[in-house]
Amino acid sequence: MNAESVPDRPRPASLTDLFLSFTWLALQGFGGVLAVAQREIVEKKRWLTPEEFVEEWAVAQIMPGPNVINLCMIIGSRYFGVRGAVVALAGMLTIPLILVLLLAVVYAQYAGHPQVAAALRGMGAVTAGLIIATGLRLISALDQHPLGKPVALGVAALCFIAVGVFRIPLFYVLPVLGGGCWIWVARRLR
Repeated sequence: MNAESVPDRPRPASLTDLFLSFTWLALQGFGGVLAVAQREIVEKKRWLTPEEFVEEWAVAQIMPGPNVINLCMIIGSRYFGVRGAVVALAGMLTIPLILVLLLAVVYAQYAGHPQVAAALRGMGAVTAGLIIATGLRLISALDQHPLGKPVALGVAALCFIAVGVFRIPLFYVLPVLGGGCWIWVARRLR
């Protein structure tokens, strides 16, 4: 769905608004931006519906590169074309890049301290919690899925088992499950 096809939909007011919104989103995303992106883009700004967010996120995940970077470029492109994609990308990367470079300098000085290692291990648990919370929040978007919520949740469970339990690389799981679902949905939508 194109942004212009929904006249009353909130949208970024300008390229500056897009840049600042993605900069703010990136600065909130310690440990992962997915939960923050869902909250900001769907719940607060309402630039996407939950269903659109899930669809765009799915596309962002199958593209090469970092998922959230792909997502910001998709959203920027949705509203302002190629310029929007570049501006959203710049917003997502500029200030965080500067901060990460500064943190890298500090980390190089203190990496050997046990407290630093413990803090980083703790952040891993927080990140897992953010990902789970976002997944649970987005389950309602599956109500409108062409395969139906039970089948979509079943496919999600199969993917989790394949990747998380059996440690099959996503490179192999994605074509099988994703391709199978793509064919199944295409047949249902005919």
